Amino acid sequence: MAEKEKRTRQPNGRSSIYHGSDGKWHGRVTVGVRDDGKPDRRHVERKTKAEVVAAVRKLERERDAGTVRKPGKPWTVKAWLTHWIENVAPLAVNDNTMVGYGVAVRRHLIPGLGAHRLDKLKPEHIEAFYAKMQANGSKPATAHQVHRTFRTALNEAVRRGHLGKNPVQLAKAPKVEEYEVEPYTVDEVQRLLKAAARCRNPARWAVALALGLRQGEALGLKWEDVDLGRGFLVVRRSRHRPQYAHGCTDPCGRKAAGYCPQRKRTNPDISTTKSRAGRRVIGLPEQLVDLLRAHREVQEAEREAAGRRWTEEGLVFPDEYGRSPSHRRDWAEWKALLTEANVRDGRLHDARHTAATVLLILGVPERAVMGLMGWSTTAMAARYQHMVDAVRTEVAKQVDGLIWN
Repeated sequence: MAEKEKRTRQPNGRSSIYHGSDGKWHGRVTVGVRDDGKPDRRHVERKTKAEVVAAVRKLERERDAGTVRKPGKPWTVKAWLTHWIENVAPLAVNDNTMVGYGVAVRRHLIPGLGAHRLDKLKPEHIEAFYAKMQANGSKPATAHQVHRTFRTALNEAVRRGHLGKNPVQLAKAPKVEEYEVEPYTVDEVQRLLKAAARCRNPARWAVALALGLRQGEALGLKWEDVDLGRGFLVVRRSRHRPQYAHGCTDPCGRKAAGYCPQRKRTNPDISTTKSRAGRRVIGLPEQLVDLLRAHREVQEAEREAAGRRWTEEGLVFPDEYGRSPSHRRDWAEWKALLTEANVRDGRLHDARHTAATVLLILGVPERAVMGLMGWSTTAMAARYQHMVDAVRTEVAKQVDGLIWN
């Protein structure tokens, strides 16, 4: 029988491997310093020397790469996501984003993957979960939103040392068909603005088509954000679609909380924009300044007509009584405007696409367009490029025909 290898004391910081009295091979690796200032020395044990040598070398590689998990009881996926959604995420994103995070975490991720140990989670587990989601009826876009939320949550676990690598980064994201951006043509925009002039709120649609404000940004815009004298406005807040929770003590029988007779709203009506890209200053064309001045005069007349029924909230686009109209009513008025102008049906967001496309066609630098539109990445601009190139090619053909024919 081979003689047991003696354990010899190694210099400070060096790894050690030895055969213990319990018959197993042991290894100890210093991977850093604990919170109390003492060396963080990890222990591994295996049946054979070759196995323990491999485990020690693996720990050394993780130490050198900075991917060693922090000491302590391993997190489960459920425990980490619960901690992240309650304590970490709210510090970085707005309330509307938190609603989406909450749905992804509580409705999908925790029930589907919560029992896994965080450091044992594999890309294959995640991909199987996405496939099961879609087999159970979830749309690809929903699965993709869950993927993005999970990636963000585990990136934070890696940053804090609770996880060596993010397995979501390795997992194949659910395939989702990208919505084809289809802006309105110049002729369609002119017809929309002409039809808007016959409606109650023409400036609302001019702002959408010319400046590309999101629906929530337009509905949350206040007069204090608009400087007509110097010709600019500041986007600093957004109005949110309401989210509800059941308020009934005895189950009301309604599946959707929004239909509960005692429903409770769970998100604020208006919140400030937290992202740097979202907060922005936009210059106003002279025609739009004139339109907003006329709009303010009409609003003053509506205030007098409403009398005590008027609720002063300082909004640029309120209803007839000073309150912000619902997103649904705003959407319905947009659809009515499309019918009135005899323009093809489209989303309200297509008005925003139109403004972005016009800016790019005019040759405004991409970085400037990002600032005006409130985009945080260049990926959004890339979605418009095929249309911009097509229009520029058509313009070149027209010039060619004018000069040489």
